Amino acid sequence: MGPLPCLPSVLKHRAGRGTGLAELALCPGRTRTQSQPCKHAPGSRLPPLARTGILAEQFVPDGPHLHLYHENHWIKLMNWQHSTMYLFFAVSGIADMLTYLVSHVPLGVDRLVMAVAVFMEGFLFYYHVHNRPPLDQHIHSLLLYALFVACVSISLEVILRDHIVLELFRTSLVILQGTWFWQIGFVLFPPFGTPEWDQKDEANLMFITMCFCWHYLAALSIVAINYSLVYCLLTRMKRHGRGEIIGIQKLNSGDTYQTALLSGSDEE
Repeated sequence: MGPLPCLPSVLKHRAGRGTGLAELALCPGRTRTQSQPCKHAPGSRLPPLARTGILAEQFVPDGPHLHLYHENHWIKLMNWQHSTMYLFFAVSGIADMLTYLVSHVPLGVDRLVMAVAVFMEGFLFYYHVHNRPPLDQHIHSLLLYALFVACVSISLEVILRDHIVLELFRTSLVILQGTWFWQIGFVLFPPFGTPEWDQKDEANLMFITMCFCWHYLAALSIVAINYSLVYCLLTRMKRHGRGEIIGIQKLNSGDTYQTALLSGSDEE
């Protein structure tokens, strides 16, 4: 869900505005036949990454080792909550692949399951920090804003498919989530022997809130730079009359996306 997954939408957006430039032809998915296996199905990396996360949560030295309840008490529920988050994103990756590869799967199921996964992450985080110091609670609660807004944005993508603004907005929120996890780690577990944060200092709460805004500004900058680079690349390609580069094709006015893909496979 980072900047690069939005590249196809940037290309399609530019093509739809009369530039004559084509869409990214890496893996059309729903238009492929069974004789043309998809090597780059979106979401294909999510299940193995989620599995790695689950195994890490379960089998760290002090982890639950797949034991949930033992001798009248729950075992490492925080690790189990993290594993549950990973599990939902694994399901999201599977839904992505099925939507791309199986024509009978309704278009939009992938976005719907992704929205559910993001919602479940936020839902679990909401009940993840009770009885913790104020700064710990606050720095986690700020993450909920990004998660629930991302959930709404992804839900809109179920209806507004391949909407460039929504996809770029989603990307910025995902980047924000990633950088904020790093910030949480630096605050709660200061590296390199730096002094620990005062968990009850209101000034620290104010600074962290402001820092969250800075993180989102950085995320927006990353998305804007990526979009600008793609725009410049396509403009330069058009100026030099280059028809194909890294899976990008120029479509004739009478050609469809599927026609270009089939003709490309025949040439191979």
